Amino acid sequence: MKLQVKFFEELTTRELYEIVRSRTEIFLLEQHIICQDFDRVDYEALHCFLEEDGKVLAYLRAFTAGEGIAKVGRVLSITHNQGHGTILMTGALPHIREKLGAHRIVVHAQKKAQGFYDKLGFAVTSPDYLEEGIPHVTMEKDI
Repeated sequence: MKLQVKFFEELTTRELYEIVRSRTEIFLLEQHIICQDFDRVDYEALHCFLEEDGKVLAYLRAFTAGEGIAKVGRVLSITHNQGHGTILMTGALPHIREKLGAHRIVVHAQKKAQGFYDKLGFAVTSPDYLEEGIPHVTMEKDI
């Protein structure tokens, strides 16, 4: 298993295909989220993913959302409860700080994932709200 950290232009077509495949598997097929996944944010994002045998096991994207602030989104893990999300997030944070110049991370976390982010040191900074029909909270962490 290898952590990959690349800007859009650095992704191979195979990596991009596997990223899109993983995002579709989790957000569309598993969670039944119907939305426009291709929102052009990918062009400016830093794509961080765990790859094994050419497959994306866990993924996130990060992009600048203000001076010293990065927003992390599209966070997923194909293999649940195996620690891949934690490995990805802890491995990605130093790269996000270095490559995006971020000192703070913001994530719109699904409520069911709040405990995951709590363990990583994120704090809730908003009341509950719905995003794509799913309960979320905004969480932040200084890095």
